[in-house]
Amino acid sequence: VQLVESGGGMVQPGGSLRLSCAASGFTFSKWHMTWVRQAPGKGPEWVSGINPGGGSTYYADSVKGRFTISRDNAKNTLYLQMNGLKCEDTALYYCASLLPGVDIITTDLEDFGSWGQGTQVTVSS
Repeated sequence: VQLVESGGGMVQPGGSLRLSCAASGFTFSKWHMTWVRQAPGKGPEWVSGINPGGGSTYYADSVKGRFTISRDNAKNTLYLQMNGLKCEDTALYYCASLLPGVDIITTDLEDFGSWGQGTQVTVSS
């Protein structure tokens, strides 16, 4: 089981990035997926979640209207399109699969089936 994030980088405020999370070793299309971020010196923050079919999406208030989560089950890939980036979005972004029955809004590692190593997003002028 493996999740590999990519697409992070440094961008100016107001810019955009698209994160990807490539999944392997499990039936990606059957799992709820989530993005979590952790800024330096802070605890993990739930960002967004999506159901297995991709028809239901969920966002933290801090990113609603700016970020869009999506998935391509044919490619076993999860995405996070981030627009209107702010300095406070600077963090290490992780994708994770959620165990059945857990709340989609969670940062508890015990609720994750698997998670990746993260991709760094830095928003700075």
